[in-house]
Amino acid sequence: MALQPNENNEDSVLKFESMLKTDDVYFFDADDFEGIIHHYLNHGKVSLGKKAIQIGLQQHPHSVELKLLRVEVLVFEDDFKQAELLLDDLQTIDSNNEEIFVQRANILSKQDDHQGAVNMLLEALHMADDSFDIYSLLGMEYLFMDDFEQAKNSFIKCLQLDESDYSSLYNVIYCYEFLEDFDGAIVYLNDYLERNPYCEVAWHQLGKMFFTKGMYKEALTAFDFAIISDESFLGAYFEKGRVLEKLGKYNEAIESYQTTINIDDPTSHAYLRIGRCHERLGNDDLAKYYYYNTVHEDPLLDKGWIAITEFYTKKKDYKKAQRYINKAINIDGENALYWKKSAKIFVALNNLDEADFAFKQTVDLGNYELDTWQEWAVVLQKLNDYHSGVQVLLQGLEFYPDNAEMCYQLSGLYLKTDQIALAKEKLSDALQLNSEKAVFFKKKFPEYSNVKWVKDIFTENKKAST
Repeated sequence: MALQPNENNEDSVLKFESMLKTDDVYFFDADDFEGIIHHYLNHGKVSLGKKAIQIGLQQHPHSVELKLLRVEVLVFEDDFKQAELLLDDLQTIDSNNEEIFVQRANILSKQDDHQGAVNMLLEALHMADDSFDIYSLLGMEYLFMDDFEQAKNSFIKCLQLDESDYSSLYNVIYCYEFLEDFDGAIVYLNDYLERNPYCEVAWHQLGKMFFTKGMYKEALTAFDFAIISDESFLGAYFEKGRVLEKLGKYNEAIESYQTTINIDDPTSHAYLRIGRCHERLGNDDLAKYYYYNTVHEDPLLDKGWIAITEFYTKKKDYKKAQRYINKAINIDGENALYWKKSAKIFVALNNLDEADFAFKQTVDLGNYELDTWQEWAVVLQKLNDYHSGVQVLLQGLEFYPDNAEMCYQLSGLYLKTDQIALAKEKLSDALQLNSEKAVFFKKKFPEYSNVKWVKDIFTENKKAST
């Protein structure tokens, strides 16, 4: 029972499923089977797709297209050996079929042989009448190889064939960004917009490039054109708000963020930006209101908890600040900066044991900033754990060997641990690095300022410098 020519793909799928449920056998054209198989594969119904391929090949055993669809499923299931055997047979029948080379490229790509995949796709290009999909696949293979220049050129080829393909446009700009060729991206987008003046995506991307370069007025214009092209373009309103923040126009920025909430459901990111704007305007109650809305909307947004932490830190309400930094750490416990904020808050609360632990976590997670070592050493000094303080400063000096303050600090801790020779050596080093900062030693370790040998070193250094 053949399907009539005017019956569409949906009718074919319904008849095929009806056939599977009964003992009836229907005849489908090879093209109908292709449509049925694509329908199932596109909807993730692989088992039904395989069934359609099996029946299709029973009715059309010589169909190259149906055999290629079988190869596609075999590749999807990582049955590369069987797929290769079938491709070898197909190539003897139709050696100029580009899809054979595309499928070979898919196999090589899944085996992480991306250069081999590229070679196969280049072969396919010589045979293809419609090369859009092949250039798109080439672009992805080049991305796998981190060859962003070639990837960019491949996606540009896609856009030359179909300027409405926004996926390719995004990929082109992604490549420009990775290459840090923001000027090149701006030139490309301006050229693209000459031909597509109402493309909101291109205006949006152009605005982001201007923003990256700090060209805020130009970025603002680009985002306005994106909004003119599509008044419901949430991303453009949000990015416009960020630009207005940079220009210090906080009320206008709030209005732009508020528009995103009016158009669609509220987002935690919009609430967060509005809160920051109100904080900069000195509207503390409104800032707090929007910060709390941020974490209510998305309790797992650590940046929301950090914003509240910083809000209370500025107010010197360290107990509340500590409560909220803990929430951020519970979400992202691998963030060294969160642990550092926690450490500083514990110092303000005079909870030195917890501060010591937080600084240790900070360093273990890779934060080696100068003040991290210095402040941690101060905490250990207050805890009378001078030996640990010495070890912390020695580690810090590996990163900052010419830092005079750490040398003065280390000299004082050597004195605390009765390592006089090392204290003298490090004090001399500190004076040579920066004698003007000797006041740092006298302020941190006043009990040693009148020790004879300490006074002698200061005197000798003063004479040598005159």
